[in-house]
Order: sequence, then structure tokens, then C-alpha cells
Amino acid sequence: MDTTLAVRVTRIKPSPTLAVTAKAAELRAAGEDVLSLAAGEPDFDTPEHVKEAAIRALRDGKTKYTPVGGTPALKKAIIAKHARDNGLDYKASQILASVGGKQACYNVCQALLNAGDEVLIPAPYWVSYPDMALLADGEPVIIPTTAESRFKMTPEALEAAITPNSRLLFLNSPSNPSGMAYTRAELAALGEVLLRHPRIVIASDDMYEKILWADEPFANIINACPELYERTVVIHAVSKTYSMTGWRLGWSAGPEWLIGAMANIQSQSTSNPTSIAQEAAIAALEGDQACVAEMTAAFRARHDKLVAGLSALPGVHCHAGDGTFYAFPDFSEAMHAAGFDDDVAYANHILDKAKVALVPGSAFGSPGCMRLSFATAESVLDKAVERLGELLRE
Repeated sequence: MDTTLAVRVTRIKPSPTLAVTAKAAELRAAGEDVLSLAAGEPDFDTPEHVKEAAIRALRDGKTKYTPVGGTPALKKAIIAKHARDNGLDYKASQILASVGGKQACYNVCQALLNAGDEVLIPAPYWVSYPDMALLADGEPVIIPTTAESRFKMTPEALEAAITPNSRLLFLNSPSNPSGMAYTRAELAALGEVLLRHPRIVIASDDMYEKILWADEPFANIINACPELYERTVVIHAVSKTYSMTGWRLGWSAGPEWLIGAMANIQSQSTSNPTSIAQEAAIAALEGDQACVAEMTAAFRARHDKLVAGLSALPGVHCHAGDGTFYAFPDFSEAMHAAGFDDDVAYANHILDKAKVALVPGSAFGSPGCMRLSFATAESVLDKAVERLGELLRE
């Protein structure tokens, strides 16, 4: 039997986040008291009115196929959300509902990229961007950032990375993993660069839009530079905002020529997202938003406490973030003091010795840092900081 796999399989690697989570689960199953700060999902339950909408959908028999890109009612709710919250106008033909925001990102790459096309990805980045580019025969071009720039790409760095082969830019704000958000002025400056390069399409990953406590309201690249409307795909989901990660419902909003191609891709892969999840998403988008404010307030309180605790640890430097539920401290000093040159090995050392699961920064293109999720109880965060302190002070 020939067990040769497709070459594309060899281009990608398993998700480091899932790997850390799996190892933590194994240790737990063996009786170890492991504190996991690795998973990227809210610890809150899905709001009751959203669950009730799903139950009604089941009882009403809304369990059949829907149009590939989502029901008219869901598209209407998504269009209203973007008009209300972002001042952006879309038609139904510009909306594609998918199986989570991850499929939306994947669809963009599959529909847009040809062999040799370059995908600009500021680091630190969400772990899946480079692999999605590779699966579409694209070439990831990583644009480094620094803690001094609050892990945000400068216009100069963007300009320097652009070549005639540049085709797509992923822009995630607020950012997973750094928690940093671009200001409108910073986005406008990036927009000035992008206007000079009309071949580049922008994928604006706005997943954490509502989980924000920055000094100014949320803005994406179109808000800051409206001339980029026809070249920007806005990617969003109900996953993080409404604690609906398992429902797998996201969407894209963008130019018809690209959304139509993405819909064709989706029609030959998963077809429509789950009908029940679509009904639940309508309830989330159109219902009372108090649940979002409550979760965000809790995340901010945890963020403030965790950043203060991490900043007090020897050899750890942690900047305050603007949103999300992640902290991204630099452990380089502590790592080297412990005799490690590799953050993956050091993360495993922390897991083995302190029983705290973190995701190494190299998974996000920023080696030496660690991503900590504070989507968990404050008591767990307090205990994690205590254990890290004991290990680092040895």
C-alpha cells in the first residue's frame, strides 16, 4: 500500500495551542494538579437567550440545509451589526457565514492566493495564519514587531516587507496573542502605505472587537481609511464575543468579487454552517448586549490583576494590553537564567515543574514570550502566578 501523503500536508504543523492543552489534559488525567492558561476560549456560559433561540430552532424544525452563505435572516443580522457598530454598509451578496472565523480566514486564502503569492503577517500572529497561507500555495512573510512598539507593526516595517508578489495582509486588532489594539491614527498610517500598493487585499480579523478597554473606541482599517473598503474583507464571529466557541459560526464581509469566490470554495467543502448555530447567532447579534459588557468587565479585572502579578516576577516583563483575554509577557530573561534557549522546552519545563500550562511565544512568531489566557477564574490566575513565582525564584 502506498502511504504517500499530499505535499501540502508536509507544509503545516499541528496547532501548538492544542498540543499544550492536550499535554495538560494528560497530566490532569494522571492525577496532577495542572493549571491551564493555554486555551483561547471564554470560561463563561453561552447567554441564556442565545441557548433558548437554539432550542426554539430545534423545536421549529430548522434542522435542514440552508443557503451556503447563511440564511437571509442571519445575513440581515450581520449587516445590521456592521452598520450599527462599525458604520459599514454591506449587501447580502457581500456576506458569507462560515463554520467559525477560522474557516473564513481559510476561505480568503483559498480564493485569493496563487503559487508564490506572499501573505504579510505581523508577528506576533494568530498561529493559523502562516499555515493557511501555505495550504493555499502562498508564502508567509513575517513582519517582526517589538515590545517597545507594543507588538504593533509600523508603516515603515510594512513598506519594507512589500514586494511585487505581496497579495494579502492579515491584520488582527485587538490581537491574539498580544492583546494590543491599533489606534485609528495607527491604522490610517498603515492605510497610507497600502493605498500605494493596490494589489494587496486586507483581511481584517476583528474577532475581539467587543473585548476592548482601550482609551479610544474600536476601529478597523476601513474606518481609518475608507478608500480600502473594496480591498478589505472583515472577518468576525460570535465565538469570543458571546462565548459561543463550540457553536462554530463566523462570517466574512467584503467585496462581492471575493465573497462570491469564497462562497464557491465553501460550497465544495462544508457547504452551509449549522442551521441551529445560525439561529443562535441571530439571537446573539440582535439581543440584549449586556452579557458582552459583563464578560468584558470581568476580563479587564482579571487582566489588571494578572499583569500586575506577572510584572512582579523576576525575569518577566509584561505590558498591559488593550483587550482580548490574553497576556503576552516576555520570559526571555527568566528562560536564559534557567539555562534554556528554546521557549518550547522552557514551557514544558514550567508545565512539568510548576504544573502551569502556557503557550510558547515561538508559536506566534515571537520566541521568548509566553501567551497566558486569563479566561479562567481569578483564583486559578492567582495560584498560577504564585507557582510561577516559586519556580522563578528557585
